[in-house]
Amino acid sequence: MVKQISLFWLIFVFSSIIFSHGRSLSLNLQPHALKSFNPKNIQAANSCPYTLVIKTSCSSTTYTRDKISLAFGDSYGNEVYIKRLDDPSSGTFERCSTDTFQINGPCVYDICYLYMLRTGYDGWKPESVKIYAPYTKTVKFNYNKFLPNGVWFGFNVCVHASLSTAIM
Repeated sequence: MVKQISLFWLIFVFSSIIFSHGRSLSLNLQPHALKSFNPKNIQAANSCPYTLVIKTSCSSTTYTRDKISLAFGDSYGNEVYIKRLDDPSSGTFERCSTDTFQINGPCVYDICYLYMLRTGYDGWKPESVKIYAPYTKTVKFNYNKFLPNGVWFGFNVCVHASLSTAIM
């Protein structure tokens, strides 16, 4: 009983701190590799618009021809997956640049994870990824690290729905 109450308060305090900052959430955690991540290719009936603003670090390579994939979602299993976000011929992801993408995908609740996959030989160092969504808080993930080749790399701060319902 004491463990359940302590866990409840821990989740409550964590949620209060994170979600009390208005409509924007900036995550300053360190990104990590996730070798077992398999993005979902969901064809949802509901489609929501998203704006992704990706800033490339000034200490990145001059440009990259690498394939960049991205997946983000919520703790309920809703996920947006973009198989190839880059366009090497357009100058996307050049050093010190900011690129904006308009995409549509399955509707998600509060975005709590983001992973990126880089495949190629040039290398690329994103500074940050900011996601604007119509029905959820704007969230910003701060990378400032070169993405490893061939490995999903990013953040997961989800508090799983099953954990919160098990407490009650």
